[in-house]
Amino acid sequence: MPINIDSALGPLPQALKLRAQRTEILASNLANADTPNYKARDFDFRAAMSRVQGGELPLKATRPGHIRQSSASVGSAPLQYRVPSQPSLDGNTVDAQAEQAAFAENAVRYQATLTFLSGRIRGLMSAIKGE
Repeated sequence: MPINIDSALGPLPQALKLRAQRTEILASNLANADTPNYKARDFDFRAAMSRVQGGELPLKATRPGHIRQSSASVGSAPLQYRVPSQPSLDGNTVDAQAEQAAFAENAVRYQATLTFLSGRIRGLMSAIKGE
């Protein structure tokens, strides 16, 4: 009986990819905490995962006249700008403490997803080896 790797791993590879992309965005926000007029960005992870699981694919331009998908999206998740809790005089919307908290939470969730994925892969390896 053949093993379908995609169904065996479930949504974990996509979740790991989205978590990695969110890490990059949050790190960019933290790196630009002192940049005037920088707007903090993020995306809704839950909405992105539901799109991935629901089979919604990003637009694909197959001809030169087609409108291309906005570059302001991550996979299938549109980037959103954060509303600051305190307005800044220089127009920067990064709240360093909130960004650090979001970064730490995302890192923990990334590690948990990686642990679950490793377990699934170990299970598949055991099945393949017949252990």
